[in-house]
Amino acid sequence: MDKVVVTGMGIISAIGDTVAQNRQSLKKGISGIGHAKHFVSKYTQLLPFAEIDYSTSDLKKKLNITQSGATRTDLLALYAFREAIADAQLETSSLVSRQIALIGASTVGGMCLTDELYADANKKGENGSEYLLSYPNSAGAMFIQAQYNIGGIVNTFNTACSSSANAIMFGARLIKNGLATKAIVGGVDSLAKYTVNGFKSLMILSDAPCRPFERDRKGLNLGEGAAFLVLEKEKDAAGKKIYAEVKGYGNSNDAFHPSSTSPEADGPFLSMQRALQSSGLHPKQIDFINAHGTATENNDETESLAMLKLFQTPPHFASTKSYTGHTLGAAGAVEAVNTILSLYHQEIYPSLNFENKIESTGLVPVKEYGSKILNNVMSNSFGFGGNCTSLIFGKI
Repeated sequence: MDKVVVTGMGIISAIGDTVAQNRQSLKKGISGIGHAKHFVSKYTQLLPFAEIDYSTSDLKKKLNITQSGATRTDLLALYAFREAIADAQLETSSLVSRQIALIGASTVGGMCLTDELYADANKKGENGSEYLLSYPNSAGAMFIQAQYNIGGIVNTFNTACSSSANAIMFGARLIKNGLATKAIVGGVDSLAKYTVNGFKSLMILSDAPCRPFERDRKGLNLGEGAAFLVLEKEKDAAGKKIYAEVKGYGNSNDAFHPSSTSPEADGPFLSMQRALQSSGLHPKQIDFINAHGTATENNDETESLAMLKLFQTPPHFASTKSYTGHTLGAAGAVEAVNTILSLYHQEIYPSLNFENKIESTGLVPVKEYGSKILNNVMSNSFGFGGNCTSLIFGKI
């Protein structure tokens, strides 16, 4: 069967609004976590966030969007989408083909406008609100579809923090099963009161920049971002830059708890194991893992346990959430881009803010930037509700 490869990538996050800018921040150890300037919340001055340095009105101007009802989430998705299709040399006129799929992902969707929707609905009464159609988590994908009249399968995943990793897996499977020749896959989320208040109620937000896999970690920092990848068959990618092969993927659900993985790490272990099985690789053939690494008490310990169970001696690993914060439904795609950058440029970006290892596991993430021979890399995304997804990318 022909290989499914990545021929284009686009990203906007707190550390850059292009793929190249994100890479430079990762190389230089520059984090985007700090005080938010555009997000309005009672927690803005109390907690750090990984905010993109554009206001929503700035984004509308940059993208030349004038229509009403476009949310910050929609705009971030469109921003990353445009870079991805340009990078893959896709003509916009070709997107009407029924063989081109768009698979998005989001958990926030239009919830960034919850206050506006509430006020508008009360004002207009039975006439409804202009923000209503922008509210679902599928609104971002539908916004892009409307902009480009995309003719193939359009779908949206909402499996919490594994959402866009599942979008990537689904897109690759569409191509392998002959349901699309190209798939534009990724995800988006923006900062929103709804999610910030929810995470605050769970008591897992840190009042300082997050410290993945650190003994004294205090929790995660919420971020925002969007990333898209263009997937196609290797035989159709002649003359294009090829970043990586989508070599394997695995999904599981340990169904243990609404917001925690099981103490035995069943979900993370199975998703990584199934990704290896689908790729035909052995554990020792994985050279690096971009870990889910949220810096929460539960996740980092159980992910470490799962890596120890599967690999015995785990490969080098790190968490780029120490740069971008936790971008929720966008995390799988944002971190897939970061992982593919490691593979393509043969370099590893370190976890930030690490000092002491977790005593029960003894694992230490990569702490310094450096060059390394990489052939196969893994990216982990573990979501609330127990949905866990692992992706493996291989060097071409």
